[in-house]
Amino acid sequence: MASPLFTANAPAGTPLNIDAARYLATESIRRVKPEWRIIVAERAFRPRPENPQADWLPTVVAPALKLIAEDHAPVRAFASIGTGAGVDILAGIELLGASVVGATDIFPDITDAADWNIRQNLSPDHPVDVHVAPGDLLSPLAGRGLRFDVIYENLPNIPLSDAGSLEEKRKSSSFVPPRAERVPPFADHWMLALHYVALAQALDFLNPGGFVISTLGGRIPLDILQRLALEAGLKPSFLNYSWKAQAEGEDVLPSYTDLEARGFGPFHYYPVDVLEKVFDGVSPRESGLRAFEIERELQPHRVTAAQAWQDYQQGHRVGHTVAVLKSSRG
Repeated sequence: MASPLFTANAPAGTPLNIDAARYLATESIRRVKPEWRIIVAERAFRPRPENPQADWLPTVVAPALKLIAEDHAPVRAFASIGTGAGVDILAGIELLGASVVGATDIFPDITDAADWNIRQNLSPDHPVDVHVAPGDLLSPLAGRGLRFDVIYENLPNIPLSDAGSLEEKRKSSSFVPPRAERVPPFADHWMLALHYVALAQALDFLNPGGFVISTLGGRIPLDILQRLALEAGLKPSFLNYSWKAQAEGEDVLPSYTDLEARGFGPFHYYPVDVLEKVFDGVSPRESGLRAFEIERELQPHRVTAAQAWQDYQQGHRVGHTVAVLKSSRG
């Protein structure tokens, strides 16, 4: 049941209040409401405003958007593939100044809540043309005459052979619809099939000079991520490069260990103390420019998912890098 702070016509889901300035780590809020009232649909991941350091958006996405704003602001048109609760769209409006936004997710209940969340939390002083629709990747936005300056995707890393049914896998991040597109074998081997298809589709949705940003848990070598953009017909670079400790290791590490045993990967992990030392004092912009250099510095400390799982069970902290791949239209 919605809290009294939420209107009676709010969609089904769990209500959540978010302090926008704290969540986005910005001093002032100008284009959205300072206190977001969010409905999180059952099959969407819940933002974690009570612990921003454990949340992908404030730790990875917001810093990337701030770098983009420094170089390209204002960004008129912004889209998100797999938007979840829609907070990434609100971040794009606030941090980039977007006035046209598009968002998709696979399940209608998720996009219903995201659409409500976006519209509910706009500032009346910054009008925004909002397009939210359910379906596969960018296809729900086709036929609307939309073109974007920045498209953001944070899609799941899932091998095509593990495509699940709606009944078996309830979370949108665990469901891969059947694919008709050609996917390069290397992309499926590294579980990047959805990312590749999204990049290939983006060519029809990008304005001249536009680009896609892909946030990718860097258990995968940077040259593989670079190749992903090239194969899709886009020009790759790295906007920033960071790291995170492996959360929910009891669930995630056995999964990646199993994937390695099935022939995927190998996936790269590192001791947290090494990650802290190597990234200490490196600014977000510098990290993107030095991404390959940092990866080489980390290489002697690299372990597979199987070894990381053993280390984790023995009480050691393990983590992995996170890359923000910028794939630009020529």
